[in-house]
Amino acid sequence: MNRKAKFKQTEIGMISEDWEIKELKELGKIGTGKGTKNLETGEYEIIGANGVIGFTNDFLEDCNLIYTGRVGTIGILNFLRKRKVWLSDNTLYFKSNDEHILKYVYYCLKRIDFSFLNVGSTQPLIKQSDFQRIKIIIPKNHLEIINIAKILSSLDDKIELLQQMNKTLEEIGQAIFKHWFVDLEFPNEEGKPYKSSGGEMVYNEELGKEIPKGWKVKEIGEFIEFVKGRKPDVVFDSYEEGLLPQILIDVLDGGNPNFSNPKDMIISDEADIIIVMDGASSGRTERGFAGILGSTLAKIKVKELNQDYAYYLLKGKEEDIKVNTTGTSIPHADKKKIEKYLIPVPSKKILEDFQNKVNKLLFRQILIRKEIKILSQIRDSLLPKVMAGKIRVPLEDEK
Repeated sequence: MNRKAKFKQTEIGMISEDWEIKELKELGKIGTGKGTKNLETGEYEIIGANGVIGFTNDFLEDCNLIYTGRVGTIGILNFLRKRKVWLSDNTLYFKSNDEHILKYVYYCLKRIDFSFLNVGSTQPLIKQSDFQRIKIIIPKNHLEIINIAKILSSLDDKIELLQQMNKTLEEIGQAIFKHWFVDLEFPNEEGKPYKSSGGEMVYNEELGKEIPKGWKVKEIGEFIEFVKGRKPDVVFDSYEEGLLPQILIDVLDGGNPNFSNPKDMIISDEADIIIVMDGASSGRTERGFAGILGSTLAKIKVKELNQDYAYYLLKGKEEDIKVNTTGTSIPHADKKKIEKYLIPVPSKKILEDFQNKVNKLLFRQILIRKEIKILSQIRDSLLPKVMAGKIRVPLEDEK
């Protein structure tokens, strides 16, 4: 990326001399989704501003496109790879038959703060007429558009692959937990599956089912303690010496953190179990994040049981916690109900063996998450410079 460019003054500032400014509507088709009554059944997803909201038997689009929220949630861009979907009437979308143009526009729009388009009084709203007049800086040379799209999308493809690897590792850990502690096929002293090899079972009235002989049944509250996060007084956009990243829900989703002074804050390390205590995501359970814990989250201190066993127990209770929250306007995870969950307690030897089996999965996930962070930082640092023509990509005829 060593091509040099001359610059010219335009209505939106200095841009490369061989680039131009176009309105979004000049680069493809812009539309608004449509309402549908059927939100329950069908083979096609209904996509709203926040993702899938239902299913229908019909589809509105069958092509690559970019969509964002039109009402309520605005400015979150999604690149939808070709599949049959129905876009709801609270979405705006842009599509082009030229996939390179589509990807290029996607990265341009990612740099835009959509709040300046908001005309809503009670809730955010973007008008289609304003959306289609967004200014896009674009090279006149189509080959340059192709190469920019390829470079940026290759980074996103790598990030997506790593995210899928982490999802697979999580699923492997959950499958091992189920095999050992739900199917009760943990290795016996001979290394054979316990239950199917004739391991002795006893009926437990509290759980209403059989458990291995020698196991106890207790409330999980005997083994865990909730430590609620706190809201810092001052938050910084970028790292400075002595600051730590702030862990909020968007960071759990892969977003970039803000930073704060760790004094008097609740600090989580990568081995800690984190649970969302407030809001729509209450009950969500994660681990592998280090930093200052936000006020809507709590970390779980574990005693006697090991971290891995406690994590998968709580992970398995996510949905039950979500449907049994307290609060009317804002949901809250019901701490007392969580503490009352009855759990089987295996021997220390089995717990240690399980930890040795799955703990390496956590560290692999942590390493992958760090790699994702590095790639995201590279992409985010390149994005504004490449899209403004300040860093020029090589063209084939220059080789």
